Amino acid sequence: MARLPRLTVPGFPHHIIQRGNNRQAIFLDTADRECMLQLLAEQARQCKVAVHAYVLMSNHLHLLATPETAEGIPLMMQAVGRSYVRQFNRRHHRTGTLWEGRYRSTIVQTERYLLACMAYIDLNPVRAGLVVRPADHPWSSHAHLVGLRADPLVTPHALYWALGNTPFAREAAYAELVHTGLSQQDRQDLGRSVHAGWALGQPEFIAALQQKTRRRISQGRAGRPAVDMSHHQ
Repeated sequence: MARLPRLTVPGFPHHIIQRGNNRQAIFLDTADRECMLQLLAEQARQCKVAVHAYVLMSNHLHLLATPETAEGIPLMMQAVGRSYVRQFNRRHHRTGTLWEGRYRSTIVQTERYLLACMAYIDLNPVRAGLVVRPADHPWSSHAHLVGLRADPLVTPHALYWALGNTPFAREAAYAELVHTGLSQQDRQDLGRSVHAGWALGQPEFIAALQQKTRRRISQGRAGRPAVDMSHHQ
């Protein structure tokens, strides 16, 4: 079956995942990771994309980002992907492809899923057994969001700012949110939606979003409302 075109609508947060081909490592050392972060920061600025959260794992990366234009994310991911592969291949004396085809992405409903998606991204290294606490993984936005260091790639979302009136209050509230963790349902919904490319949100959100794009955004049959996930808190 043909893959759906990627869903991209300006002004909405997009959860993005890019994987290595055959699950192979896309980062072999610190220099690789620093190269990726630098490319992402440059292209996010150039393509007018605000990156709210990210994590670099060994064979994939996650981003949560809001584009100003419909082309912002595709252009950013294409430019980053090409430059990174060129530099990776040169540094590690290899040729050929690095990515598992194109990146996957979906739109998440801000009020319902944005903070959950940020926590999902931050907790990736913990789920993978790499670290005990998110703050122990140096290659994610978590340290910036809890006030441990400044990260030029991160543009906090308005919902993050609303967590507290001072930087300390915001950072503490966010750290507590991540520490509390996600429900199993939210974790499954966030994982499934980004891989399948279906928008994630409550029925009214899905219906309103569908008006903004000709591309089908949910798995339900045309004309039928999406399953309401709002009771899975």
